[in-house]
Amino acid sequence: MGRKSLPAATLLFPTPVVLVTCVDETGKPNIITLAWVGVVNSEPPMISISIRPERYSHACVKQLKEFVVNLPTEEMVRKVDACGVLSGRGTDKFSSMGWKQVPAQKVKPPLIDECPVQMECKVKEIVSLGSHDLFLGEVVALHVKEEVQKEKGRIDITKVLPLVFCPGANEYWNLAKCIGHYGFTKGKP
Repeated sequence: MGRKSLPAATLLFPTPVVLVTCVDETGKPNIITLAWVGVVNSEPPMISISIRPERYSHACVKQLKEFVVNLPTEEMVRKVDACGVLSGRGTDKFSSMGWKQVPAQKVKPPLIDECPVQMECKVKEIVSLGSHDLFLGEVVALHVKEEVQKEKGRIDITKVLPLVFCPGANEYWNLAKCIGHYGFTKGKP
């Protein structure tokens, strides 16, 4: 079989699906679904999120310079998708989704209680890239529900049941099974 050249695009997949919470200038919370997100630094721990400037959440994050990355489970996929297509300008997404807000420890945006993992972030830098602005956020607090933890604070993926997004296919997927761990090729346990 041959190979077909296509127009340049972001076809890196899968990408994690997250729910980012933010607040507007009045303190009203909002939720946006994002798949343009990733780890960018270990010390200090930093995450990047990319948001289109025309999105309601963009102004919220840009003005307050704080956000929370909430990791949803595969059972939440319908509501996760809804948070990506509904605008927070006219929709209270917490009420619409039936999700509970939990106050964060170090930032104003709330945590989504139904998510097993949350990372509170403070924006360190904003980079305008074109269609999106990149927000580099330092993780200032991490929350993990005890029921999804294994020994030494490790995460039990079979209990978290994260979902991913596959650009190009425009599909959400779950993670089926573990096929190895870091360092297994060198005999690390």
